[in-house]
Amino acid sequence: MSDQRDSQPVHPISGMRSRGQNLGKPNLTDPLHHPEAASPALRSKRAWLFLLLTLVLPGSVQLMTDHKVVGKRALAVTLTVWAFIILMLGLWLMRRTMVLSLFTNTWFLSAFALLLLALAAGWVFLFLDTLRAIRPGLLAGKHRTLVTLCLIAAIFVTGGGLGYGAYITWVGRGALGSIFADGALNENEGRYNILLMGGDAGEDRVGRRPDSMTVVSIDASTGQAITISVPRNLQNAIFEQGSPLWSVYPEGFNCGDECILNALYPDVTANYPDLYPEAEDPGAEATMDAVSGVLGITVENYLLIDMSGFEQLVDALGGITIDVGGYVPIGGGTNELTGEPNPIDGYIEPGVQKLDGFHALWYARSREGASDYDRQARQRCVQAAMLKQLDPANVLTKFADITAAGEQVVETNIPQSGLSQLGDVALKSKDYDLIQFAAGPPYFSEDFPTYPDFDQLHAAVEKMISESAQGIAPTATTAQGGYSTSEIADTDTSTISDAVTVEPVSFRAQLASELSPNGTCSVP
Repeated sequence: MSDQRDSQPVHPISGMRSRGQNLGKPNLTDPLHHPEAASPALRSKRAWLFLLLTLVLPGSVQLMTDHKVVGKRALAVTLTVWAFIILMLGLWLMRRTMVLSLFTNTWFLSAFALLLLALAAGWVFLFLDTLRAIRPGLLAGKHRTLVTLCLIAAIFVTGGGLGYGAYITWVGRGALGSIFADGALNENEGRYNILLMGGDAGEDRVGRRPDSMTVVSIDASTGQAITISVPRNLQNAIFEQGSPLWSVYPEGFNCGDECILNALYPDVTANYPDLYPEAEDPGAEATMDAVSGVLGITVENYLLIDMSGFEQLVDALGGITIDVGGYVPIGGGTNELTGEPNPIDGYIEPGVQKLDGFHALWYARSREGASDYDRQARQRCVQAAMLKQLDPANVLTKFADITAAGEQVVETNIPQSGLSQLGDVALKSKDYDLIQFAAGPPYFSEDFPTYPDFDQLHAAVEKMISESAQGIAPTATTAQGGYSTSEIADTDTSTISDAVTVEPVSFRAQLASELSPNGTCSVP
């Protein structure tokens, strides 16, 4: 007769036989559900495993323990999120524009922000429920503290990270809606032509004037980009065919020395806004008409960086650091309203300086004792310093302030729906060297802006755009921070297009004295 104990089941972990009267009751020695019956080492391993599973596969702990319904739903959400991420990665490789169009659409961004908030709340809940399942009171002293601290850190990283991502998404959605326009982005002969302007509306000036004007022309297929600088002091500007400005200036903007190109903006804004009844910024529309006529290409979109909000933007970045070459006055120049000299209220001193918004603004716009080349060189240093400050960590931590400042600084008629197209070609453009050109020195003689030959300029622009497809750039080049005398001296003028004239001897003399200490600078 066999012993009755032989028929009793043996627990796979403990090795103990269960008595017959306990066969239908819960197995209290199962460490997964009953850690109180496990050894201290096994409880610690169980706690760290639960914590890791909730971090990488949310819902799996609940599915294994006593919250199976919650676990199934949470795991379904987790797998859906992973599927969405994989789908977006696949689309990015095959149809990048579609992904960019989603993340530049305000409705999608609104829904995405709410989704991130929901995921953040759900993940925090799962971590707290995991803490309940771990039962930290059963853990040894140091493990109890470490597990609890790590779980709090995980909540901060996951729930806090998703919550902050929702916040950034929501703020970005608002910025897109307030800065960019409605409509569609148009190509012109297979290119996107966008006018970039730097506008200055100081208290001593009559209206806002674009002191720098550059057309960025991008091949819509390849992303090959060209920049064409247009001098602010260019005279006798003509307009694009069909422009309403011809009715006011039938011979072009040639009313004398005061009618340089950047004076057109305040002139139309103050006197002829009715010429552009549907435009939010008639001055910008007029400037595009003039730049289109001057270069012989159609420019339909503009982006204006207004110095009125520049100070706030620099402060939002936490200031910028520049190695200043010489004393730069704060103030000075002539007050356009009164005709009287402006007082000098101080100087930005030479050396490495951390400039706040106020001083950075004056460093960029100060004219006293400086040539246009000095001021332009300083502006390039300011731009380079700002780009250096726009590192991912700075943007993430100061996103709201930067965005709020950007809404004041940036004005554009670029449609929001066109951002995906521009984003796509911008990524493509990284495969090419940027080709630079200018409607003035060193590609033309220094008196060209005063006495421009527009047929010559049109031919040069057409040739330059055509050759850019083969990566051919105009021979005359410039160096960062100013013109390079060695590059001009070494230029073989026989290789320059007949449409582009450079006078190496006379121009070389100008370059040698071009930048004074006022204009020399660098970014440490």
